[in-house]
Amino acid sequence: MNKSNLAHMGLMMSALCVCVTQAAAAETYPARPLRLVVPTGAGGFTDVLSRVVAQHLGESLGQRVVVDNRPGAGSIVGSEIVAKSPPDGYTMMMAFTPHSINSSLYAKLPYDALKDFSPVTMVAAVTLVLTAHPSLPTKNIRELIALAKQRPGQINYGSVGSGSLGHLGAELFKSLGRVSITHVPYKGAPQANSALLSGEVSMFFDTPPSSLPLIKAGRVRALGVSTRKRLALLPDVPAIAEVVPGYEVIGWNGIVVPAGTPQSIIDRLHTEIAKVLRTPSVSTQLTSQGIDPVGDSPAQFSAFIKSDTEKWARVIREAGIKPD
Repeated sequence: MNKSNLAHMGLMMSALCVCVTQAAAAETYPARPLRLVVPTGAGGFTDVLSRVVAQHLGESLGQRVVVDNRPGAGSIVGSEIVAKSPPDGYTMMMAFTPHSINSSLYAKLPYDALKDFSPVTMVAAVTLVLTAHPSLPTKNIRELIALAKQRPGQINYGSVGSGSLGHLGAELFKSLGRVSITHVPYKGAPQANSALLSGEVSMFFDTPPSSLPLIKAGRVRALGVSTRKRLALLPDVPAIAEVVPGYEVIGWNGIVVPAGTPQSIIDRLHTEIAKVLRTPSVSTQLTSQGIDPVGDSPAQFSAFIKSDTEKWARVIREAGIKPD
């Protein structure tokens, strides 16, 4: 047998060993508790969602899923931990929108958001609601655009910080709607909402869980929603895209694992998480807050992250946005 044949046989044996190893891993997986890294602090929506998923997924897999909060640097701290973890299916992360923003917002990251992670499934999709202080003399998006063109730069809006989804969503609105509105960043959602309620700012792109009670109480007015379809809980509030063609902003949460995790394990996790999201108690808990449970395939989620990353890269570049 010549050297070429020997080399070819060696490659075949190596490939066979990998397949056998992966098959064995999938057969016994999971053999110990799993860790779900949450790159935010305790108490926020991403944390609460993670704990709901962890509890039900643990019951489904027959192993505990431990939530590990690793906040810091706009999700970068937790993301780096997961990117550098063994790709064995025992470490996951509840990624959210900054995962597709940070690559363009920061000059350098300690990981590659697209190459160092394997998407498993989107867990939840969130629309943003453009809320306004009652003193703003507009009742809808069309009136807002007309007013903003009459008063360029005079209407201000709050956000939870430069580079946040609400900030980028407003910049996209400015670009597509061809208006000038002024950004006022705050340290977090409570501060931005307080500024809106006091009239310090006129508008705020908020999430349904925190905006719906304020809208129902008449303390703020809903002008539009950021996704292309209307929010079921606010059927009379139009999608911004109905007036501004091409406008779409989706907040999201989803499970990713370190790149190199065996596909068989990724598929198992996807199957079990999708099953959790179809559980009536979980589905109802999310939809009652205006959140859509998703559970799409790894390929679909991967394509979404890539598209989302490209979209926000354009907005960040064109608006010259820098992190706080």
